[in-house]
Amino acid sequence: MKIFLLGFMGAGKSYWGKQLADHWNLPYYDLDEVIVEAEEMAISDIFATKGEDYFREKESMLLRELSRQENFLISCGGGTPCFQDNMDFMNDKGTTIWINPPLETMVERLTRKKHKRPLIQDLDDQDLADFVEKKLAERRPFYEQSRHIITSDNITLDTFTKNIEHA
Repeated sequence: MKIFLLGFMGAGKSYWGKQLADHWNLPYYDLDEVIVEAEEMAISDIFATKGEDYFREKESMLLRELSRQENFLISCGGGTPCFQDNMDFMNDKGTTIWINPPLETMVERLTRKKHKRPLIQDLDDQDLADFVEKKLAERRPFYEQSRHIITSDNITLDTFTKNIEHA
């Protein structure tokens, strides 16, 4: 199995990635964490010192490197599918799953953890909701190319795996 989890910040990619990798006994990678480890600096610092283009090239390179394995589950960064033909690559190499809970759910989750996300930490609640809505609209054409879409925020591990295994 080669599985790529996609979705916006706060969608639950890391949470579900760990759950599903354990369920299917797959090696698990959070692509953002792999980048942080490789660069030995936080993503916000990579953006600030080396720029987004550098980050996206590194992200794409590491995505392709990890994808050489026989089996894995990768939780991708929110922007991963939108750059470097990554969406086509992931659809060609494995199974893509877009975790797409309601907008309100993502905003609520992000509000609770704003301090951990430099991109949104200074936004008030309304600006955060506007930011998520705008960015999600930009990324939707890429996310919609996923082989599977999970839209509920009340999904269980059993329901999630049945949706994928029986598709």
